[in-house]
Amino acid sequence: MSAANTIKHVASPLARQTLLDSDLTRPVAGVRPIRLLPWVQVVKIGGRSIMDRGPEAILPIVEEIRKLLPEHRLLILTGAGIRARHLYSVGLDLGLPAGSLAPLAASEAGQYGHILASLLAPEGVAYVEHETIASRLAIHLSAARAVVGSAFPPYHHHEFPTSRIPVHRADTGAFLVADALGAAGLTIVEDVDGVYDADPNGAGGDKAKLVGETSAAELAGFTGTLPFDRALVEVMATARHIERVQLINGLVPGRLTAALRGEHVGTIIHTGARRG
Repeated sequence: MSAANTIKHVASPLARQTLLDSDLTRPVAGVRPIRLLPWVQVVKIGGRSIMDRGPEAILPIVEEIRKLLPEHRLLILTGAGIRARHLYSVGLDLGLPAGSLAPLAASEAGQYGHILASLLAPEGVAYVEHETIASRLAIHLSAARAVVGSAFPPYHHHEFPTSRIPVHRADTGAFLVADALGAAGLTIVEDVDGVYDADPNGAGGDKAKLVGETSAAELAGFTGTLPFDRALVEVMATARHIERVQLINGLVPGRLTAALRGEHVGTIIHTGARRG
């Protein structure tokens, strides 16, 4: 028997074709991906807004999370704080590229994650690295009701030429993880009640009005200050699973509990994902 007759071929519409042809890939890649962990709630805790404030802000959030564990299985992701800005400043003075600044800022987000996990350790909560979240999160959440990780996406030395500092930071990273997992939802915990039509801390901030509900499409044209990474608006527009994100004030007791129970207690942002 000739070698040619023993070769097995797998039929594929993508064979010998360019994957840059959207008309070709749409029938294959255009369907909704499988939800990997549809029962997990992702909670992003702000580094500068919550963790930088110390025990006055951290301990109440920890206690609220502790009480929520019987109701939910949580992936808690922490952002970086003011020290990341110091790192950016020093790194820019040294001429470091954005790709080298990203892991420096991510290291502080990880430090805050370790702190949060340590405070929740009596409940079996542990901090895990990106590799574990990507491949072994399910088994960790079968052993404990929550897991803590860094919200920074592991782009690290990848270069984004549009900015001197990393444009994809903690808010964007948390959304990318939640959407990739097909999570039940994403709640972003900050120190403001939500998105305002003007900077509430700027000139004339007393006239700023809270936006209770909006969409990624509407925010794309918003020129004011946003309480999250602007890159988040871009990735929300291409979401496959997460249909909405709620931004809440973590300094107000009970807001996180209410949000995870489906109540409208902050700003709800509708993404580009569609049911189907």
